[in-house]
Amino acid sequence: MTDLSKVENDPWEKICPLEELPLDAGVAALISQGTSQEQQIALFRPRDSADIYAISNFDPFSDANVLARGILCSIDGELAVASPVLKEHFSLTTGQCFEDESVVVNTYPVKISDGTVFVQANSKGGK
Repeated sequence: MTDLSKVENDPWEKICPLEELPLDAGVAALISQGTSQEQQIALFRPRDSADIYAISNFDPFSDANVLARGILCSIDGELAVASPVLKEHFSLTTGQCFEDESVVVNTYPVKISDGTVFVQANSKGGK
């Protein structure tokens, strides 16, 4: 069991109880990224995985925060989300766009502690 007082002092942001994340669908959330400026992220809980994935909610092709509304899929065995606007696919683990290798969205580390989902505000990859 994780000491929640320690969690509150590190760069992890509390998002929601795990049970509130729907299976095989995305939800949007706001994180502060350690600043006063908020960033939208998209969280995904695939039915056939114990992992939770967090990527930027911003679709760079449509300039809109819509990736949480995308459809989960698998491309060459890798979990991805298809943007609901122009249908580009983004890896849930790396943020890499499958159709345009020059485009990568941010990904965020996720952990579950005592049934609660936490996201580390410091992203990796993307821009």
